Amino acid sequence: MANERNVYTSPLVERNASKEMAELFGAQKKFSTWRRLWLELARAEQKLGLDITDAQIRQMAQHLDDIDFNKAARYEKQFRHDVMAHVYTFGDAAPKAAPIIHLGATSCYVGDNADLLIMQDALTLIATKLAGVIHLLAAFADKHRARPTLGFTHFQPAQLTTVGKRAALWCYEFVMDLREVEHRLETLEFRGVKGTTGTQASFLELFEGDHNKVKRLDRMVSGAFGFKRICPVTGQTYPRKTDALVVGALASIAQSAHKLCNDIRLLANLKELEEPFEKSQVGSSAMAYKRNPMRCERVTGLSRFVLSLATSPLMTASEQWLERTLDDSSNKRIVIPEAFLAVDGILEILTNVVGGLVVYPRVIDAHIRMELPFMATENILMAAVKAGGNRQSLHEAIRRHSHAAADQVKNHGRANDLIDRLKADPALAAVDFRAVLDPRAYIGRAPEQVREFIADVVTPIRRKYRKQLNRKVELNV
Repeated sequence: MANERNVYTSPLVERNASKEMAELFGAQKKFSTWRRLWLELARAEQKLGLDITDAQIRQMAQHLDDIDFNKAARYEKQFRHDVMAHVYTFGDAAPKAAPIIHLGATSCYVGDNADLLIMQDALTLIATKLAGVIHLLAAFADKHRARPTLGFTHFQPAQLTTVGKRAALWCYEFVMDLREVEHRLETLEFRGVKGTTGTQASFLELFEGDHNKVKRLDRMVSGAFGFKRICPVTGQTYPRKTDALVVGALASIAQSAHKLCNDIRLLANLKELEEPFEKSQVGSSAMAYKRNPMRCERVTGLSRFVLSLATSPLMTASEQWLERTLDDSSNKRIVIPEAFLAVDGILEILTNVVGGLVVYPRVIDAHIRMELPFMATENILMAAVKAGGNRQSLHEAIRRHSHAAADQVKNHGRANDLIDRLKADPALAAVDFRAVLDPRAYIGRAPEQVREFIADVVTPIRRKYRKQLNRKVELNV
């Protein structure tokens, strides 16, 4: 075997995804699940009257995990068929059961049902990590719910918001993603025992035309794996639309992560907010002063990859001719694992980033002081009018002062002196500038919105996933 350093290995496993997610899509998990599917099929067939002995069942049960992968590789080279290779490998390990392994089944019985079981486990893992990110974002939002900051539309200064309210916006998108993942889990259907083209003809033959036993077989096997929902009809495979829906949910998480991390990158440029930066971390090999947002950049890069994957399952589902065509296999072997591995990596990085976000209040306040005078002009105008001034003449005075101050900022690079100009205008002498310039007067209900969002939306999630919160993440790089 070639030295492992001489061949390509996936960065998704080496640099991003967790060990637990990587193992879900490993060979051991896949093929031991195949063996469990063959065992439960044999058990159900025995209970329904087929000539399968207890000794055969026992021998199968004794060899669910001790897979001879080298032997399976030799068989696959001989047969050019992965399922038959593992049928023979399992039969060699459990020779008494060899005659009845895979009885009545088609390859998709093990292939498809195993894929569904693994996707179910992977979605469950994703859901717990999503809940962890939501928990951390909500904690950050609550801590900073009343801290005023510049809001931006078109990346131009707009009305004030709060640091916490902005974090609540990020958090809510992940809440929407969690709902979608949970919906996918709740509605995921087992392929079950359907036969070669989905007609169950082989099982009807085995049970000598007894339709009731065939239906019971389908329910018994599916129930053995905890599935209450079974595909009511299939061709040879479960509907490939299922894969499209699952990867679509993963792509939605990637979109939310991309949005969050792009925002953090923008705020890092403004020096208002930063991802955690470790004591010995190097930001740039050339520029020693740099503190690049490299973790958020990794997330946006991985997110783009997942977004690009979302189209493949849709095209695969579209290409399934009649009862099935095999061009799905080579594609889904790559797309499904890599979508899960990438999103798992994204959530690992986000857990680290969100749990260590650094806020710079003085920079935020300086930016507010630079822009608030312009934003406060309407309130200044109203205060002066209430004090007995003429609205039209006051409006004109404020307009002239505003343009003069803007000229100082834009053309001369000087500080915004609008307030000094307005204070010096006798027409505005009655205005209480301290009250008018208090940033808290411009954040509306942002603090209350954050509190209500956490109470109404986040608290039930925290309660549901309480055992999985506060995970510690150790990033590989």
